[in-house]
Amino acid sequence: MKNWQKILSIFAVTLIVGGGYLLYVWHQRSNPGVAPPSAQTEQPLSRDEVAVVRPLSPQHFEDLQPLVGTRIWMKNGYTIPYFPYANGAIQFSKKAGLIPAAQPMDVKKFVKSAAPASVDDGMEHGTRQAFAMFSLPGDTKLYATPVGSLEGDEEHYFADLLFYYDDPHTIYSYWPKDVWAAIDAHQVKAGMSELETRMAIGQKIEPDGQDEGDRTVSYDQEGKHWIVTYVKNRATTIKTP
Repeated sequence: MKNWQKILSIFAVTLIVGGGYLLYVWHQRSNPGVAPPSAQTEQPLSRDEVAVVRPLSPQHFEDLQPLVGTRIWMKNGYTIPYFPYANGAIQFSKKAGLIPAAQPMDVKKFVKSAAPASVDDGMEHGTRQAFAMFSLPGDTKLYATPVGSLEGDEEHYFADLLFYYDDPHTIYSYWPKDVWAAIDAHQVKAGMSELETRMAIGQKIEPDGQDEGDRTVSYDQEGKHWIVTYVKNRATTIKTP
């Protein structure tokens, strides 16, 4: 075969292959057919997932000051203790209890104090801790609860994990009235989601799996226990052993 015939043959094969590919692409684009599995299984975000929960992101003690004079609400219910504050000191030996879920708290100031080694307040002690001084609605007494720890130049704050800075009734205003009634009474009822249940009876939990909304969760509310089973993120079985 002469050189020009070889070249022509190669050109013809290339043209056939390329043309076939172009025809395939045109066919796929004009007939998209079934979407890929990833597109089929992708789930839209729920209203709870897109609800605006405002952060503060404090890095230093001074960053806490905008909260002075404001009302905050406990997010991490029944996990963090609070103590009476009197005569300019925190009464560590007289723990008042664990702050309930969704509890409103009126912030008066922030102080630094060293907690006794024997006191377990749920956080690393460091050399000092940062405490929020607050009162409860209708109560003039002052209380203190830890919000961070300090060790030399290192500062760690957990306010965003602990508190809502806006009323959760407003953040989740679309939750049904009967659900909010149960939350305000610190009870759980059938049909509640995991988030709604945590808002009611707290964050001290032991789940039996990683798939939130499809698992069984044990709750401890200062010695009172619930075992709740969820299917499609709705409480179906509630036990109080």
